[in-house]
Amino acid sequence: MDLGRIDQEKLFRVLLDNLYDGVYFTNRQRRIQYWNKGAERITGYTTDEVVGHCCADNILMHVDSEGRNLCQEECPLAATISDGQERRANVYLHHKEGHRVPILVAVSAIYDDSGELVGALETFHDISTEMAALQEVALLRKQSLLCPLTGIGNRRYTEEMLGKRLSEMMRTESSLAVMFFDVDHFKAVNDTYGHRVGDVVLKMVARSLAGAMRPYDFLGRWGGEEFVALAPNLKQHQLDEFANRLRVLVARSSRQVSQANLTVTVSVGATLAKRGESRDQVVARADQLMYASKKHGRNRVTTG
Repeated sequence: MDLGRIDQEKLFRVLLDNLYDGVYFTNRQRRIQYWNKGAERITGYTTDEVVGHCCADNILMHVDSEGRNLCQEECPLAATISDGQERRANVYLHHKEGHRVPILVAVSAIYDDSGELVGALETFHDISTEMAALQEVALLRKQSLLCPLTGIGNRRYTEEMLGKRLSEMMRTESSLAVMFFDVDHFKAVNDTYGHRVGDVVLKMVARSLAGAMRPYDFLGRWGGEEFVALAPNLKQHQLDEFANRLRVLVARSSRQVSQANLTVTVSVGATLAKRGESRDQVVARADQLMYASKKHGRNRVTTG
């Protein structure tokens, strides 16, 4: 086959559309000119929904681990268009379903035949899922240990994991952080938009929390709009920063509902388990700290 006789533009489109990673091009004004199948799969947005739009137009809305909006400040793509330098960064993109997805992005400048910088190319891939994790999820689902709505651990599994982690803490003389999350004003969401949207919000919160946690941390749905996270090997001075990072990422997640951009916040109680403490005792303390966050204005972390 003579590849020289094949239309090169068509060839490049075939190659790019068969990449597992997401790929898109923008012009100097950051308007998207091309969006491959990998980008559709990772983000949930189709080509027709994004081409011609600016990447900051309520589409990707990259944020960093602190919840800062990179589309408005410190955007890797904008910086590359400005100076032509390649960049790589770990960020969280906004999925069409509302949750945040951790990705690794790489940005390169695009030049025309005369050497003028005319835009940028960004490639990205999802770094939240590994095959071993998928196999574990399948096993847990078979054992009825996952919440069918959110896909994270259910109440039974959370209690089991807390018991195991407390035992590990005693054996290894390590630490264990227990964080209790409650979605603020969740009843108002259900009353205003209905329970279907309420379910969407719970999935959005669960995915944003799970995507921001370390591989060896654990997240479970305690019940209703309540979640419990277990994070081993955190020191007291790290607890507030870790819990606040999770809180901020939830607050910066959003979902389009009835032409409105729906966001929610969480109130958080965070504590380190004490030696010899039962799982009921440590959860009760984290729960009380969460209520203190509610009392003092919501969308905050209280540690103790």
